[in-house]
Amino acid sequence: MIDTVLFDMGGTLEDIYTDDASREESAREVLRILREKGIAVDMDVPTAVKKLADGWDRYAAYRGPTNRELKPEEIWGCYVLTEFGLDFETVKPFAEELAHMWEVTYYHRSLRPGVPEMLEGLKGMGMKLGVISNTASLYQVFWILKEYGIRDYFQDVTLSSVTGYRKPDPNIFLVSLNQVQSEPSTCAYVGDTFSRDVIGPQNVGFAVTFHIHSHLTKSRDKDVPKDVKATYSISDISEVYTILRDQAIRDQAG
Repeated sequence: MIDTVLFDMGGTLEDIYTDDASREESAREVLRILREKGIAVDMDVPTAVKKLADGWDRYAAYRGPTNRELKPEEIWGCYVLTEFGLDFETVKPFAEELAHMWEVTYYHRSLRPGVPEMLEGLKGMGMKLGVISNTASLYQVFWILKEYGIRDYFQDVTLSSVTGYRKPDPNIFLVSLNQVQSEPSTCAYVGDTFSRDVIGPQNVGFAVTFHIHSHLTKSRDKDVPKDVKATYSISDISEVYTILRDQAIRDQAG
């Protein structure tokens, strides 16, 4: 019997994507923040876009094989802004400001239609609900859940930036399970990538996995074996509720 449903954030509860406009705007905002902190950077926006992309590539080369997440001051001070001539100690006081800005500017974000109704249905079933998210910001996920008006549905929000582990590492799932006090055998996980949101919970022993397609799915699942399958592939987030509701009805009927 499923009693807990845990969700990925970006691409699952919310639609997110990036484009040239958001990449340029996020670079512009980095330059603005640096100027506000009294750091003179003689750089135009196209150059900043390129140097920031290179910095994130350097960080991805570290975190990809390790599934580790560093703190914002390490990410920005040791990887992303090194080509700007900045270092850990310089960036540390405002690293979270940069991290938060980046998450809400580099990505276009909007709540998927039907999410509040789906969460309300699961809550009515008595489900424990939580979020497990890979993010380079300490607080942005909490902030945007509140902005969407859905923060109070979740008993737990577990972030890679806080735990230091990124999905699909088992530890980030185990932290969440311990915080909601659930066994994996009674849990369902909902996400938009096979590489993180299907393989990860399956390796920990989750009873059910849901996969929903997003703008990020293809780019993040390039090397996933073809035999990796979710329990359910869905096209509408509301199906999480209807499938689990119908399963509960069948279970009760014996």
